Amino acid sequence: MNLANYFLSHKNIIFSKKLILPSLIALGTNFATFKALSNPLPQPNNYQNILGIRQSFITSAIEKAGPSVVTIENQRLVKRKVISNNSNILLDPYFERFFGLRLPEDTEPRIEQSQGSGFIFADGLVITNAHVVSNSDKIIIGLTDGRKFKGQVIGEDSISDLAIVKLLGKGPWPKATLGNSNQIKVGDWAIAVGNPFGLENTVTLGIISNLNRNVSQLGIYDKRFNLIQTDAAINPGNSGGPLLNANGEVVGINTLIRSGPGAGLSFAIPINKAQEIAKQLVKTGKVTHPMIGISLINELSTKINENRVKVGYVVPNSPAAKNGILIGDIIIKINQDDIKKSSDVINAINKNGIKKSAKFTVKRNTKKIKLNIKPVDIRELGKN
Repeated sequence: MNLANYFLSHKNIIFSKKLILPSLIALGTNFATFKALSNPLPQPNNYQNILGIRQSFITSAIEKAGPSVVTIENQRLVKRKVISNNSNILLDPYFERFFGLRLPEDTEPRIEQSQGSGFIFADGLVITNAHVVSNSDKIIIGLTDGRKFKGQVIGEDSISDLAIVKLLGKGPWPKATLGNSNQIKVGDWAIAVGNPFGLENTVTLGIISNLNRNVSQLGIYDKRFNLIQTDAAINPGNSGGPLLNANGEVVGINTLIRSGPGAGLSFAIPINKAQEIAKQLVKTGKVTHPMIGISLINELSTKINENRVKVGYVVPNSPAAKNGILIGDIIIKINQDDIKKSSDVINAINKNGIKKSAKFTVKRNTKKIKLNIKPVDIRELGKN
């Protein structure tokens, strides 16, 4: 190639670069980027570092806790129903239309199946809601890695709605990391994990809306302790699954959703309370619930602008009735604990237990009265 041809060929290259470079600048791309594009593509595991993308805390939390979340398939035998000759029974439309026969439905035994959630919290042990496994004849536990094992209920408590199921198989088992529900605050992130409507490993995100929700305000009276309220969606099938904090630690157990007025509210059992109950279920298969036999009313005293707890009802033949508690009494103190709200009464009685008397200080009209009352287990309440 002679010098003239060499110059012409390189002149075209130089001319092309002059056209390309202003175009890149016009598109907002600097020359350093153009140079980087000419380098070999980075390896896939470097994409996030090159592009400046960070893994979300939700993904990290699920990667940490997800393997411990299980699907619980519950099978129960529904026995044959006995229908009298005078019963107004449902009819099979096909038999009635084609054969003129009138056969009652649901008169033969059948297998009824349901599904819920849970998580492995200790070696070979799953914690879930009691209503998920109640009256079960067969339980199948499904892990996220595809393995399935039979499960055996070793303890359940309908009052707290908690149950412990033993995995009938060999580990090792992926265990959840349990957090501290006393350390969470309103506004903290809340991540609900479970299997709503049978859709495995579903994750919803929200915040902690309230820490000590007394759900009796919603007309729910079968819960003895306050629950965590969250706006993270907890749908049917999520029951028993974990409520996680931003670090992937379990701070609650999904247990309750509000339908009808107030729909969209979800509730979870604080994990600290759940651990106390789980210890009793593992040890004895049941839970002791100390009670004295009263219902409580939270009210605000307008005279002193303070919250106070009033006795709304006294169960006949209960320890409260036998030891002088009356409707309308204001509970001021139990042992050394000052009482400001109904949950204070429940906590103080639980802490006292059933083996010794608790010292109650109540205000009746203008007088302060001291009473000694020994709580009993709820199963003994009202017995003569």
